[in-house]
Amino acid sequence: MKLMTERQMNSQQTRKPAARSRVVAVTGASGGIGRATAIEFARQGAAVALVARGEQGLKAAAEQVRAAGGVALVVPTDMADPAQVQEAVDQIEAELGAIDVWVNVAFTSVFSRFDHITPAEFARVTEVSYLGYVYASMAVLPLMKGRGRGTIVHVGSALAYRGIPLQTAYCGSKHAIQGFHESLRCELLHDKSPVKVTMVQMPAVNTPQFSWVLSRLPRRPQPVPPIYQPEVAARAVVHAADHPQRREYWVGGSTVGTLIANAVAPGILDRYLARTGMSSQQTQEPQPSDAPVNLWDPADQDHDFGAHGRFDARSTSRSPQVWASQHHGVVGAGAALVGGLVAGIWARRR
Repeated sequence: MKLMTERQMNSQQTRKPAARSRVVAVTGASGGIGRATAIEFARQGAAVALVARGEQGLKAAAEQVRAAGGVALVVPTDMADPAQVQEAVDQIEAELGAIDVWVNVAFTSVFSRFDHITPAEFARVTEVSYLGYVYASMAVLPLMKGRGRGTIVHVGSALAYRGIPLQTAYCGSKHAIQGFHESLRCELLHDKSPVKVTMVQMPAVNTPQFSWVLSRLPRRPQPVPPIYQPEVAARAVVHAADHPQRREYWVGGSTVGTLIANAVAPGILDRYLARTGMSSQQTQEPQPSDAPVNLWDPADQDHDFGAHGRFDARSTSRSPQVWASQHHGVVGAGAALVGGLVAGIWARRR
């Protein structure tokens, strides 16, 4: 069944370009950050493997990748299954060539109080959202090390450092990814390996997850403002892939503020989130009883949700902080220059 679906969705002739393009694999590529990232790589002319579950979402994503100038290969895969992940890596290498960049994005979640989540649901979130990153890295890393080149990009979140209410399974997974990423990076540094691994910590993003996440909340879930469009996240991921020497990048002023507050006064932040975190993650609309659920089966199997969620009117397409995060040297030099000028003026006035 999986092979039949692949043939159907790749029927538009996935061809290797005459001159070798960068080969990029993106998990969770049928929607949200993964889809926007795949399109952003396609604008660079990359050959992009779209790794996800939903047939219609993958088909539409492949069309957008081709329209943006890239080569698209659809690879239906459940990231919670290590055998499927290994098959996906083998297929990509056989049909597109050596993988240069692997981007781990795929996740699922449950919006609920912890004591309303079942063990099976918690395990499923962990298997997709954390172990999916592990299985993919486990499958592609030996190939990259053998070739002496390659980059793995982990898409994380401010919630990799700061847990919030109603998202115990998701926050646990993101914390686990952070620890896994740091350990793996240390090993590669010890080996002086040319293979790089970096992580991009995301803010609240306007993705379809808020329409298809399993939710036991009385009202519809929402990202906590400020909300950023997926393209902001995608540009940050591509930059990280192009500059993987950094251990991680932070996206959005809210991410910076959250991580600093958590480092300085985590207890105060606990109490603040206890007071505001429940209501800020819900709209005023009641949760529909027939809302799609993406936990066990892909919500975009028969319907394409696109890269954006329902919050376009409240989302921003820019983040000056991202530029600052990517250009620490320029920002530091500018700050030193301003500091020197201020000190000089102060000295003259004295």
